[in-house]
Amino acid sequence: MQRSIDFNCDVGESFGAWRMGDDAALLKFASSANIACGLHAGDPVVIQQTVALCQQQGVAIGAHPGLPDLQGFGRRTMALSDNEIYALVLYQIGALAGFVRAAGGELRHVKPHGALYHMANACLRTAEAVSDAVRAFSPHLKLYALAHAGLAETARLRGLHVIDEAFAERRYEADGSLTPRSHPDAEIHDVASATQQVVQLLTAGAVTARTGERLPMTARSICLHGDRPNAVAFAGSLRAAIEGAGWHVAPP
Repeated sequence: MQRSIDFNCDVGESFGAWRMGDDAALLKFASSANIACGLHAGDPVVIQQTVALCQQQGVAIGAHPGLPDLQGFGRRTMALSDNEIYALVLYQIGALAGFVRAAGGELRHVKPHGALYHMANACLRTAEAVSDAVRAFSPHLKLYALAHAGLAETARLRGLHVIDEAFAERRYEADGSLTPRSHPDAEIHDVASATQQVVQLLTAGAVTARTGERLPMTARSICLHGDRPNAVAFAGSLRAAIEGAGWHVAPP
């Protein structure tokens, strides 16, 4: 029986006259999409158009809620109360779900964006607020979270269906966390190294930390950031490598 893995990409991050990436081309390689919900990026028209693109290409649709920080692209930590985080996440899921429902589609999952994602891994109360917002909207939604990290553990305890994910073009620290973007080696800039990391994960069940340690890791989804330079070329090469390693790409 052929093994299956998801390939998720962050999309819908344009807004107004500002354009980010080529979502139509990128989605040809993805099996799941995380659509920005208008606070860290995206706007109502972009959301509508991105939902339509996902439906046209048969890509599973997920909400990508972030912190309300357009200038910082949702990657700057904010001091928010637990209830503010709960409300922000619930608000964004509902906004995207409205467009998906109007288009006759199905919202399949939620994946926090940027600083919110990392805050939820570092702080139990933030993880609980995010998980509770997802569950309050629908206990049937899947939650994408960093493999073996705090949000994944908390969400499971809250009764959610967690999809553990690994990253194709981000470096890992020895403790399994992602290397902070403030570090010069946080990102993998060449497709060959990103492909090597993904193939190692699939074939050996591990990745190599930035400092050389071998990190055992299992994941049900692989993520590629849609805002990175040459995202479409990366996506095509990574999808080919995944399938070349004997895996079928499909949503979970």
